[in-house]
Amino acid sequence: MLTHAQVWAAIDRLAARAGLSASGLARRAGLDPTTFNKSKRVTAGGRARWPSTESIAKALAATGTPFDVFAELIARPDGAGGPRSVPLIGFAQAGAGRHFDGGGLPAGEGWGRVAFPALDDEHAYALEVSGQSMEPTYREGDVIVVSPSAPIRRGDRVVVRTRTGEVMVKELARRTPKSIELKSLSPTHPDRALAAADVLWIARVLWASQ
Repeated sequence: MLTHAQVWAAIDRLAARAGLSASGLARRAGLDPTTFNKSKRVTAGGRARWPSTESIAKALAATGTPFDVFAELIARPDGAGGPRSVPLIGFAQAGAGRHFDGGGLPAGEGWGRVAFPALDDEHAYALEVSGQSMEPTYREGDVIVVSPSAPIRRGDRVVVRTRTGEVMVKELARRTPKSIELKSLSPTHPDRALAAADVLWIARVLWASQ
């Protein structure tokens, strides 16, 4: 159950993440500057006053914070393992240009940022799905978070880049020293079998916004 203290503490952390005070957050959200002040959190009679859903929604929109990240701020009152941002690029862009280094880590320009709860991989990044090639598993607009350092096992969903520059998201069916077998996420697209020598890197999909 949510408590009054948890919700207000999450608003304070939301402001801090944006480099703002409580009143600065309110102003950015187009609210009265005193909306989130500590003096407004309890009535003159000592009754707890809760922030309105409208004011929270405006604060999230003003800081570009998804609601699931705000929920994480509520759930972690000490901020331990709290949300941070990871690099974001469109999936269609991932196979073009020089957005990755030779090890599959984000590189170059063109990356945006997206907030995501606690991650152990400092090199994690996000890809925004475009098109219908991964339906019904992932749909256009979904964001997948990828970890280059996470261990990969059979059955994991992975991002694979070939030496020819092709980037794909598949399920790892089998991996040997000489070959990699990949299962398509869409019944309308074929499975793939690649020589290990033809794969530049492979990274595990940790999470998807669906």
